[in-house]
Amino acid sequence: MSNLLNLELVSKSYGVRPLLSEVSLGVGEGDRIGIVGRNGDGKTTLLEVMTGLEEPDSGRVSRRRGLLVGYLHQGDELVDSHSVREAVLGGMADHEWAAATRTREVVEELLAGIPLDRAVAGLAAHLRPRDQALVVVTHDRWFLDEVCQWTWEVHDGQVDVYEGGYAAFTLAKAERQRQASAAELRRQNLVRKELAWLRRGPPARTSKPKFRIDAANALIADVPPPRDRLELERFATQRLGKDVVDLEDVDLVRGERRLLSHATWRLGPGDRVGIVGVNGAGKTSVLNLVSGAVLPHAGRVKHGRTVRLAHLTQAIDEVDPEARVLATVEDIRRVSKTLDGKEMTATSLLERFGFTGDRLTARLGDLSGGERRRFQLLKLLLDEPNVLLLDEPTNDLDIETLTVLEDFLDGWPGTLVVVSHDRYFLERVTDSTWALLGDGQISMLPGGVEEYLERRAALLAEPAHPSAGSTPAEPAYQHAGSTQGGQGGQEAPAAAAPKAKAGSAEERAARKTLARLDKRLERIAAREAELNALVLEHASDHQRLAEISAELGELSAEKDEVEMEWLEAAEAVE
Repeated sequence: MSNLLNLELVSKSYGVRPLLSEVSLGVGEGDRIGIVGRNGDGKTTLLEVMTGLEEPDSGRVSRRRGLLVGYLHQGDELVDSHSVREAVLGGMADHEWAAATRTREVVEELLAGIPLDRAVAGLAAHLRPRDQALVVVTHDRWFLDEVCQWTWEVHDGQVDVYEGGYAAFTLAKAERQRQASAAELRRQNLVRKELAWLRRGPPARTSKPKFRIDAANALIADVPPPRDRLELERFATQRLGKDVVDLEDVDLVRGERRLLSHATWRLGPGDRVGIVGVNGAGKTSVLNLVSGAVLPHAGRVKHGRTVRLAHLTQAIDEVDPEARVLATVEDIRRVSKTLDGKEMTATSLLERFGFTGDRLTARLGDLSGGERRRFQLLKLLLDEPNVLLLDEPTNDLDIETLTVLEDFLDGWPGTLVVVSHDRYFLERVTDSTWALLGDGQISMLPGGVEEYLERRAALLAEPAHPSAGSTPAEPAYQHAGSTQGGQGGQEAPAAAAPKAKAGSAEERAARKTLARLDKRLERIAAREAELNALVLEHASDHQRLAEISAELGELSAEKDEVEMEWLEAAEAVE
């Protein structure tokens, strides 16, 4: 079967810089491809050449006859006066979208109102079963692993093809480097550390690669964990002292919303904390409270005497557009020292964060959004803080820069608090996860981001009643570092439901419950099928469609509740 789309010896330059140089690639039916690479290396240009928005300087782009290509830009323009319906359906009549399975599913998901904190997971679940070809540019490594079967890396005018998602790409790249024996030492060390993290992470991360990984694993056979936590804590204690930041019996109000109510939370030396919560839950406000940018309405925020705090906000700092990158950095600090006492010049630091060649002397006004974000973060780190607050630090950063930042933070001996929707980054650089669950407290989650998503799903399924098997939030007075083994005040995860003894009355009762719930799930599925058929019958009846949609929503909530009850009963007999 021929490809849907082919690039044959395609070249494309902007000014004197070649972004694509005689690139030949193809997109086949059902292919799911993720494109990665540094900011400015040509990822978006490759997409625009593929879709026909840009013509190549040379070479040929061919598309199968009748091919329909949809392209989601980074900044699609929307008409302010249009409703969501008009923006999504583009004037399509009810009977048109209701008659097509794919458009109907989109409308149903919009009506369901997927919450923003689960939007990436929802998008991945929506795309995985589809048979259309997909090409995506993203810096979200979790999404690449969940959705993509191939990874294209754009660099130096070339596009390298790897099988699998991000984990497979990382392992395959290391294998290629090992075989070639030509990669520079610093880049190898970054890949080795990333591999060590992947291997020690959830097993699913390394279950997808199809190539021979034994040689790649040999690279990291003697690699220690990404960071020596005990050494970092010891050094952090020397620099910070015992007390860092304490929130004591704090109330925080924004407008008519009470974000925190009598909340107590303590940050200690060397704590590495991630904060999660829905948009609007108050994550940024908590960072501002910790930094002192806002004051509590009640209670107090206490800083230790040795605290030197830096706060990376979501806003890009205003800069002198005529100033130069290297000169600005040297004005702050010409030489910095690493944890092991080695000196690093301003030039070396800039190169580590991707400012090489002519970018070292570039005007600040000429930097891209990603470069300005990197520069902003580097300036904060040059002040050598011992408490670092990062609010969505991955915005505009490419994957290679993210791995550099992660590597830097691995050896950074201070207290770290991160707010991020990038699940991979959050799990990679922090050791404990805390959540704003809408109860006015900052709650520790032993199960990390996964536990948070499970709790959110349970709350959405049963808004008025606690979900079966759910656990109450941990007390807000816990120390932020208490999730580590051997730490004082550690709270163990909630124990699983006890298994019923074989042949006991409890087991028989659980099996009867499972049979009853199976039948109930069958009835729900049958009713859902009936309602989906009714959508087609009443495509032009707006009132009836609204009634059907409402019942579908109720059925979905009921199904979630029954499935949760089924899982609880299943635990007793497994």
